[in-house]
Amino acid sequence: MSVSRRVRRAAVAAVGAAPLPLKRIVFGAPIRRQELTLHPDMQAMLTLMRLENPDPAATPISRQRRDLARADRLVGGDQPIGAVTERQIAGAGGPIRMRFYTPRDLRGPSPALVWFHGGGFTLGDLESHDSLCRFLAEHAMVRVVAVDYRLAPEHPFPAAVDDCVEAWTWISRNASGLAIDPDRIAVGGDSAGGNLATVVAQEMVRTGGPSPRFQLLVYPVTDFTSVTQSRREFAEGFFLTDALMDEFDNAYLVRGEDRSDPRISPIKGSLEDLPPAHVVTAGFDPLRDEGEAYAEALRAAGVRVTAVREERLIHGFATMVGYGTAAPAAVRRLAAELQRGLV
Repeated sequence: MSVSRRVRRAAVAAVGAAPLPLKRIVFGAPIRRQELTLHPDMQAMLTLMRLENPDPAATPISRQRRDLARADRLVGGDQPIGAVTERQIAGAGGPIRMRFYTPRDLRGPSPALVWFHGGGFTLGDLESHDSLCRFLAEHAMVRVVAVDYRLAPEHPFPAAVDDCVEAWTWISRNASGLAIDPDRIAVGGDSAGGNLATVVAQEMVRTGGPSPRFQLLVYPVTDFTSVTQSRREFAEGFFLTDALMDEFDNAYLVRGEDRSDPRISPIKGSLEDLPPAHVVTAGFDPLRDEGEAYAEALRAAGVRVTAVREERLIHGFATMVGYGTAAPAAVRRLAAELQRGLV
C-alpha cells in the first residue's frame, strides 16, 4: 500500500472513530430534511467525498470506476473471512467472473447469497463490494457468491441482465458441487444490483427456472418510468445525485428501450409468486421512494415482505462496513434478515 493510500485510510478511519460530539463540531450543524436528521457519520462522509471529488458526474467513467474500488478499501476496512476463491464460467456474452466467500468455521453445505453489486449498471466490480461480501458472509454465516457482470456503456442493456441470469442459473444448478444447499440460495444486491437481483427472481418465476429462496434488496432501482419525491428532494448533496443518475441511465439504455419493460423497471412486472423479500432503503437517498414503492407492490401481490428504512443514512451505506458505527450496525441488521430468510 502506498504512503498516500495509507494516509487516506488512516484519515477516514480517524473520522469514523471520532466521537459524535466532535463530528458535530468539525462538520457542522445537523442536516435535516422534514422529520429526518442525517447521522453525523454520514455528514462527515459527505464532506470527505466532496473533498476527494467535488463533481463525480463530470469525471470520466474510468476514474469513477477506480474511485469506487478504492473507496471499498477506505471505508470497508479489513473484514475477516475464512476463504476467498474465484472462478469464471462461459457466458453467452463472454466469461463471467465470480468470487466465492466462505465464512470462518463453516463446514459442509450451507445456505448462500448470490450478490450483484451496485454502481448504476456502469461502475463496480468484484473489488468495489469485496468488504461488504466478506461482512455479510461472516455475520450471516452463509457462503456469498459475487458476480462480475458486464457494464455499460461498453455493454448496455440487456447485457447485465443476461449475465446475472446465466450466473444465477449456473450457481443454482451446480450448488451441490459448490458446497451450497440448493434449497437455500438467496439473491441480493444494492442499487443497480438490487434491480438485477429482483429481475433475476422475476425471470426465474416467469420461465420456471430455479427460484431464489429469498431476496435481499438494498436501496434497489425499481422504476425507470417516473421521478419520485425523494429523487427530487435529494437530487443534490447526498452522494447519488440527479446528474449521476442521468449519466448512468443514458449509458445503460441506449437503444430506445421501453422503460416499462420489467427487466428494466421491475415494479412493472408480474410480482405474484416471487420469493419473500427484505427491502432496505436509506432516508437520505433519491432512490428511497421507489424502493419503498416496490416493497408495497410486492406486498400487494401477496409476497411476504419486510421493509426497513434506515432513516439517518445515505445511498451507499452498505459498503461502509469499516467506517463509523451507523453503517456497520445497519449492515449487521441486513445480515440478520438474510440469515432469517434462509432458515
